[in-house]
Amino acid sequence: MAALGKIRSRGVILMCIIGFGLFAFIAEEAFRSCESSRNNERQQVGEVLGEKVNVNDFQKLVDEYSDVIKMQQGTQSLNDEQLNQVKDMVWNTYVQTKIVENEAKKLGLKVTDAEMQNILKEGTNPMLLQTPFVNQQTGRFDANALQKFLAEYDSQKNTNPQAAQQYETIYKYWTFIEKTLRQQTLAQKYQGLLSHCFLSNPVEAKMAFKDENEESQIQLAAFSYSTIQDDKVKITDDDLKAKYNELKPRFQQYVESRDIKYVDYQVKASAADRMALQNQFAGYAKELATATDPAVVVRKSTSSINYLGIPVGKTAFPADITAKLATMTVGQTTGVFEDKADNSLNIVRLIAKQQLPDSIQYRQIQIGGATPAAAHKTADSIYTALNNGADFEAIAKKYRQEGQKTWMTTQQYQSAPSMDNDTKNYINSLNTMAANETKNIALTQGNIIVQVLDRKGMTDKYTAAVIKKNIEFSRDSYSSAYNKFASFVSSNQKSGDILKNASKYGYRVQEASDVTTSTHYLANIHGTRDALKWLFDAKEGALSPMYECGDNDHLLIIALTKINEVGYRSLDDPRVKEMVKAEVMKDKKAEMLMAKANGAKNIGAAKAKGARVATVSQVTFAAPVFVSLTGASEPAVSGAVAATAKGKFSSKPVKGNAGVYVFQVVNRVNRAAKFDDKTMEQKLRQKTMQYAGNFMNELYIKANVVDNRYLFF
Repeated sequence: MAALGKIRSRGVILMCIIGFGLFAFIAEEAFRSCESSRNNERQQVGEVLGEKVNVNDFQKLVDEYSDVIKMQQGTQSLNDEQLNQVKDMVWNTYVQTKIVENEAKKLGLKVTDAEMQNILKEGTNPMLLQTPFVNQQTGRFDANALQKFLAEYDSQKNTNPQAAQQYETIYKYWTFIEKTLRQQTLAQKYQGLLSHCFLSNPVEAKMAFKDENEESQIQLAAFSYSTIQDDKVKITDDDLKAKYNELKPRFQQYVESRDIKYVDYQVKASAADRMALQNQFAGYAKELATATDPAVVVRKSTSSINYLGIPVGKTAFPADITAKLATMTVGQTTGVFEDKADNSLNIVRLIAKQQLPDSIQYRQIQIGGATPAAAHKTADSIYTALNNGADFEAIAKKYRQEGQKTWMTTQQYQSAPSMDNDTKNYINSLNTMAANETKNIALTQGNIIVQVLDRKGMTDKYTAAVIKKNIEFSRDSYSSAYNKFASFVSSNQKSGDILKNASKYGYRVQEASDVTTSTHYLANIHGTRDALKWLFDAKEGALSPMYECGDNDHLLIIALTKINEVGYRSLDDPRVKEMVKAEVMKDKKAEMLMAKANGAKNIGAAKAKGARVATVSQVTFAAPVFVSLTGASEPAVSGAVAATAKGKFSSKPVKGNAGVYVFQVVNRVNRAAKFDDKTMEQKLRQKTMQYAGNFMNELYIKANVVDNRYLFF
């Protein structure tokens, strides 16, 4: 009881302690929740229609499309530029697909499995012709070949690892094509439905035919705006404000952008650096010319072009090397030469030049055994049987292989980073075998029986050893450049000082306008993702840290000069003001010239007032007339001519893009074309499809798309 009394006597204190503990617990959980939410936000690459796009999901789509491109191009990797194109394509496709799916759902539109089957049966969609399931004889997509592949896919996954990998690659490619076909078909259905909101009819067809085929010949008098000097035109602030309000929709901005000024310095090799590399290359040239195995010298030089030791096509080499090979004789080694296009030094030794097929169709049977000797013995027996007329496919099936016909192209192997002797032997055999020839190729671990069925695209192939290295700066050169640039930055701590004093240090200030989050390279410099992150987190007037970027050869500092918010650009924006001023200038000059032209009742009178005169033929309402006197396309003139009777003079001057015009319709005739209402209505329907095709831009604006890819890629 005494203990209980003590507790009661300190009840207030205990309640405070317990309350504080509960608050700490709740606060900790709240902090964890907020932190979790922030982590989730950090993983969002963008947003479409309020739906977040997770970076991992987006990366999967990028990987999927990258694999498709690599398969189509027969390459193992993509460079930075290609990867950026892939990311842009994936993002744009994702956004458009989400937008169309959202609209289609409202309307109850979808693509059924039956529709997909019909598309496959027809086999006319261009995407289907990019698949491996094309009948080589008919050139059409073969749905039966696809069904056969899908049936074999599951069974092949657990057999030969090499075959399983090929099947998996093709299966992924097909699933991408199928998914894209569904997306494409849904978009076409939606666009087709939308286009039917625009109607064509016989009356409209007759009017359109008349507009296209009724042509006039006119005498045209032009008063060009260029005849009035700009300083003779008075423009007030009220004029600019009025014109801005009239043109304001032109200046609406749907995505935030930023304007910058920056100083970029690219580090380059010094004279001493170039001399050291020249001396090094002189040694390589002597070694390469006499080397028994050129691969040793090429590897030693760390050339950017690998030596495979097999014949490859011209496309395996850069343009400067290809040009050299075209003029070289077999066995020749060039001296050291510089290519300024890619800033490199080069040496080439041409080892062989042969006329070989670019594409080879073949089939094969892989032979293994308990030992290499056992495999060789089995392969000899199979080879003998085939030479005696045995069925290739039957023997292949006996060894649990398909023996299917396959095409190999030069593109598939000429970009390989390296190649072992077995692979060289295999490719050289395929290149040199005749059609219908069978060969037993002995490899280190077994044999391959190969039969060549067809050879296509005979072309020059080269076995060439190339040493190519960029003329790079040394570590000392970079350190010197870095120290100088760092001194410049540290001595000028404000953006105004950086911009004002750059020239004193030998640097140049440059500008970039309307940089958005979809930008891959700030100021077209590689490796500037950190700079982009800074830019879209900075406030107007801020100065960035110094960045080492590019291909480890650029030093960069940025001043954020303006943030262009979503909404309407104001008249204070210099570019907006310049555009508005140009329009006001045109209006003012038009007023002056129209007052001058008003008194002219014929072409002679207009000429007397200073107009230039020319005959213009084949003027139709359907197309804007090009006026050579002013060098401008003038749709207003085409409309005015159509409204003026033959033989009549224009009722009033016409204000155009480059001048004021008066004219007389000298003649009017109909072209020899015959009216066909069905043809004209079809042309009008095609136009409506084009109009309907503009729907995506409007839907995109309403989808509130957020693009944060710059944070991750």
